[in-house]
Amino acid sequence: MKRRTLLLSGLGAGGAWLLGWGLLPPRSRIGQADTWGDTHPGEVGLNGWIRIAPDGVVHLAMPRCEMGQGIHTALATLVADELDVPLPQVRCVTAGADAIYGNVGVLLAPLPWAPPVSDTSASDPPLGRRVRLSRWLLHKGGRELGLQLTTGSSSVMDAWDDLRLAAATARAQLLRAASLRWHQPVNELMADQGVVRHPHGEQAPYGELAAMAALTRPGEVQLKRAGQWNLIGRPPPRPAEPAAPVRSGMDLRWPGMLFAAVRHAPALGGDVGTAAIDETLRQPGVERVVRLGPWAGATPALAVVARSSWHALRAARAVRAEWRPPAAGGVDSDAILNTLRAKARALAPTTAPSGSAWHHEAAYTVPYLAHMPLEPTHAVAQVDAGRVTVWAPTQSPTAARALAAQAAGVAEQAVTLHVTPAGGSFGRRMDIEVIGQAVRVALETGGRPVQLLWSREEDTTHDLYRPASAAVLQATLDAQGWPEHLALHSAGDAVTPRWLARQLPQWSTRLELPDGHLGEGPPDWPYALPTRRQQHAATRSGVPVGHWRGGPHTAWAFFSECFIDELAALGGHDPLAYRLRLLAAQPACLAVLQLAADKAGWARPAPSGTARGLALHVCAHSIVAVVAEVRLGPRGLVQVPRVVCAADVGTAVNPVGVAQQLEGGILYGLNAALWGRIDIQASQVRQRDFTPGRVLTLAQAPRIETHLVRSRRPPGGVGGIATPVIAPAVANALFRLTGQRVRALPLMPEV
Repeated sequence: MKRRTLLLSGLGAGGAWLLGWGLLPPRSRIGQADTWGDTHPGEVGLNGWIRIAPDGVVHLAMPRCEMGQGIHTALATLVADELDVPLPQVRCVTAGADAIYGNVGVLLAPLPWAPPVSDTSASDPPLGRRVRLSRWLLHKGGRELGLQLTTGSSSVMDAWDDLRLAAATARAQLLRAASLRWHQPVNELMADQGVVRHPHGEQAPYGELAAMAALTRPGEVQLKRAGQWNLIGRPPPRPAEPAAPVRSGMDLRWPGMLFAAVRHAPALGGDVGTAAIDETLRQPGVERVVRLGPWAGATPALAVVARSSWHALRAARAVRAEWRPPAAGGVDSDAILNTLRAKARALAPTTAPSGSAWHHEAAYTVPYLAHMPLEPTHAVAQVDAGRVTVWAPTQSPTAARALAAQAAGVAEQAVTLHVTPAGGSFGRRMDIEVIGQAVRVALETGGRPVQLLWSREEDTTHDLYRPASAAVLQATLDAQGWPEHLALHSAGDAVTPRWLARQLPQWSTRLELPDGHLGEGPPDWPYALPTRRQQHAATRSGVPVGHWRGGPHTAWAFFSECFIDELAALGGHDPLAYRLRLLAAQPACLAVLQLAADKAGWARPAPSGTARGLALHVCAHSIVAVVAEVRLGPRGLVQVPRVVCAADVGTAVNPVGVAQQLEGGILYGLNAALWGRIDIQASQVRQRDFTPGRVLTLAQAPRIETHLVRSRRPPGGVGGIATPVIAPAVANALFRLTGQRVRALPLMPEV
């Protein structure tokens, strides 16, 4: 066969397959009862998400990691409301590896939707054809990939339709089972508080009906309307409980457990040469030393195994070894920032589209940032009789199972993963290297479980950092100071390609993702601009980068909101009034910004010695605005006594949880804005711990007020939306207070 004929035949067959696949609707994510696999005696599975115990307790398959963001409570609320059971009756169980538990919402969240409309409008504006097609294809592709991820403020968005449908289907099955049992019409029955009732007096708890319900067809299933919700949109009586007592992986203790501490080469990308292992083995309590990596992009390291974590950490710190420098040469954060500035500058044209000079131009930078969760990186693993069991707080269960299987040389079906609660994460648990390390060490311990721990110093100096980035913004203005053209040119490492290469190399690609894909490129601004140009140069700095709370939005919001503030000042406009006019076509954004300004008292003078600054940002299908009150304390220290936050997050499943996440995001972002930075010299990270004087104390934390716009939209993201806006709000307040523009973070680098 000629090469041309073969090529055309292949293209035709592939096109036919794609056309057929594209015409099919996305497959159901409800699953079957046998999706659960093994169940406890007496428990009955009604679908892939829900099973019911004899005592009526509802077990919910939980594919998301609880990191303090309240996701277990939020998803349990969706089930409890549709299933008509008390929230404490829903218990969470780690989900298996089935594709129905994949996070489709994380693929949909970064698509460039128009900002959502406010509750006063009848409906959202129609989506464009390209956006509808993208949404359709990503939904189908995400369902097939089945990637279990807790990231991108996407968990509730992802679960909103499918999890409620799974619960409503189970409720319909229970009602039909009672109908068959009592020979009564289904429409005369009522489900209430875990019991099916009939007006004539018959009643049966769910536990009695579950076995028969599993054999029935649900018939037509309808989701509750907003006016029928009993739990959604209200503060929960108490958090949802796990199916069994769950402790942090740091607190797990099993008979015969060993403890391991890791020591990496001091330089990023360095290697382990010769090591005085015999000397280490003579340390008190030490049982063995295991060499780790490299595999699947893991960093070479030594793991000291001992009878207690104290012995392991103490011996690991005392390890004497020859540490080899990185083969690719050293990296320096200052040099990287200079390169990023040059790349952003190279993208920026010297003249405006009309040929005239730019009326205003500003350059901004943000540094590398570590995650610094209170609970250090760790995992517990046991390898026994060809089976691998892992306990770990991971945001990436799919990749974690694959790496555990690879590290032990077994099939993925031989891996059991228990996702434990995380004592903070902020994106750190998206990476899974520690799980592979724990499994490798467990292979050497004769079936005994081992808890592997990174010290605080190891966690800080070998993190996957929020990328440093730089931007050059340019604008032309009319005679009144309103923008006619705006250009944003930025440079920085893209996180998603690096993450895929580390965690899922079989799905990775050597090609950079295009600008804007998966949230890596510049944002879609909500402001009305006659013309706009955005370009981003995706770089490879050599510094390991990873997901960080708020992701690239933490850079884009600082760049864009500070620049808009600068344009308002140039035109002699009030920063609020300037934004409101540019948002005239975005009623949802208008509502959020106006609410924040009203609650903060923007129209009134700020307290003596204080100035106010504001910022607005759209991300994860949510809108958030912040007004920060700022003053200067002794030695010129920036103090933020009060922050007012308003947000439109769509339907707030748990309003109390939403407020807590907004508050937590503001505090996390404020600490980073004031002091956060990672300095790298000769590939070695200078910061090693929580630096005294560079962490917000309780006395320094602002009073935070949160306000939610009522909305009928499906839920948007919450966890990372407030972190990006606090830095520009504080920076803009500092300008009003001092008259000096701050275009680089952190705001207090020398303190």
